Formats: sequence, structure tokens, C-alpha cells
Amino acid sequence: MDIVVRGRNVEVPDHYRQHVAEKLARVERYDDRIIRADVELLHEKNPRQSEICQRVEITCRVRGPVVRVEACAADFYKALDLAVERLARKFRQAADRRRVHHGRHTPTSVAAATGALIEPEPLSAVASDASPEDSELPDGPGRVVREKEHPAKPMTIDQALFEMELVGHDFYLFADADGGHPSVVYRRKGYDYGVIRLVE
Repeated sequence: MDIVVRGRNVEVPDHYRQHVAEKLARVERYDDRIIRADVELLHEKNPRQSEICQRVEITCRVRGPVVRVEACAADFYKALDLAVERLARKFRQAADRRRVHHGRHTPTSVAAATGALIEPEPLSAVASDASPEDSELPDGPGRVVREKEHPAKPMTIDQALFEMELVGHDFYLFADADGGHPSVVYRRKGYDYGVIRLVE
């Protein structure tokens, strides 16, 4: 596994890089498919945030989905410990999920459970009421400041939920393998999930 440690407006000493390598070596036992780990250190300058002023973000590139965690603490060593603990938990959960899905007691998939439900009203009918002026963003706050592009290989809803949990986001955009439609899975209250599909 390649490990890249960098600081955003922070100087990273060699002994800390060595400490990161030792910590991440323990995580590798949960998944030996980790290709690269990007570790980024960030210092919050706001004095009111002194208890959580040091942030560590870890992004692991695996053969498949990306796994990302972050943690904040009063110093970088505590923040790293918290982040590595969260990372190990995610890899353990992923391993457990793979074991359950390939075992005899495979749970019902979200697609199978929601397949008989009535299709929701298409979003295009709702969006047609908006005027062009509403879609323009003003200068200053509220403008697009970041864009990302990802490969859109078709996947099942179960795989999209799995990758959403690994990344740690509340939603995940994907191309549905069943119909080829752009779709989003998202986290609802409690332990439920939702699916939104774009259809013509």
C-alpha cells in the first residue's frame, strides 16, 4: 500500500509520517486490496475550535469503491487515532457485509423489497414549474465552487448502498444496472434508505 501524507498549511515531520505508516499497517489486515492511502492534515485557525483544531482526513483507494474518513481532535496524534479507528470499523463492516451476502442467509435486497411499490411521480413534472430566473445563482455565496466527475459503471442498488456507506456520505449517485437510469440512493431517518430515479 502506498501512503501519501500531506499537510494543508501544515508542515508534516518525518516521525509523524512513520507513525501514520505504522497505524495504517494495522488497518491493512482487514482488507489487503488497499492500493493507496492519502492522508491530509488540516489545522483550524479559529481559537474557538481549539478542542478540535487538528483534522485528519484519510482516503483509501481500493480495487473498487473509495473509503474515506475524517476526525478532529486537539492534536494530530489523537485525530489520527480516531480516524484510523473509524477506518478499521468501515473495513470490518464491509468484510461482514461480504460474508453475509455470500453466505446462506442472504438478506432481501432493497430492489427486491421495493420492486412492488408504486413508482413515484417523475421529477421532470415537479421541476417544470421553476422559471429560468430561479435556476441562476447569484454572485457570492450560493455559487458552484467544486465539480467532480466519476466513472458511471452500472451497478445494483445494493452495490450503490455499499459504496455510499464506505465513502461515508448521505447519498450516492449511480447508473442503475437494471434500467440504466441515473439514480440516487440516500439515507433517511433511522436505518432506512431511499432511491430516486431519473426517467424520461
